Amino acid sequence: MSSAPRGTGRGRAGTARRELVENELFEQATRLFAERGFAGTSLQDIADALGITRPALYYYVKSKDELLARLVTEVTDGPLNELNDLVAREGGDPVAMLRGVVQVIVRRRTTQPARFRLLIRSEAELPDELTEAYAESRRAVLKVITGIVDDGVRAGVFRPVDARMAALGVLGMCNWVAWWFDPHRRGADADAVIAQFADMAVGALHRTEHHALDGEGPGAALKMLRQDLDHLERMLDL
Repeated sequence: MSSAPRGTGRGRAGTARRELVENELFEQATRLFAERGFAGTSLQDIADALGITRPALYYYVKSKDELLARLVTEVTDGPLNELNDLVAREGGDPVAMLRGVVQVIVRRRTTQPARFRLLIRSEAELPDELTEAYAESRRAVLKVITGIVDDGVRAGVFRPVDARMAALGVLGMCNWVAWWFDPHRRGADADAVIAQFADMAVGALHRTEHHALDGEGPGAALKMLRQDLDHLERMLDL
């Protein structure tokens, strides 16, 4: 039987199988690194967990360092790429962008919580280049969210808040999901978590059209005036 030419179903099937094996490889490596530590885990341990030989494992990864680098890159660059695509797609709607950002990050945390936890726990052990790449990715994600909040404040859609502080709060809320959500727990509903966290983030920042006084008397009125003046100054970029 002749081999299938490139671009046929056999090629697609081979690509799909490789993706499945690589995903299982990442899962097993994450589990072993978490249980035994990076130094205490060998490629043979990972091959045994996958049920393949060590030479067969080399088809997918050449070393532990390469494997760790790929895990870090997946956890850090994956969300950032999605966020940049989202910002370009939504066309400047701060509410839609904030909702989408939370959905992207929380979806990542609910589907791959162990990988994110491993990254946080192993941060001190990462090589310098990976540490810097991770730090740069975190700064980039924070910058995206801060920009969305700031745009929303300037447009009068969000309350007059410190944009960076609000972005840190949103990011922290999303990342914390990885520490308590178990996708394998019976009844775990990732979609419900994603939807609720998106609603919570928007609800915390959204400026109601007819905002009420926070209390009674002149002090409450002055507080509202200060908020409105702060909002006006942001719009005028003073």
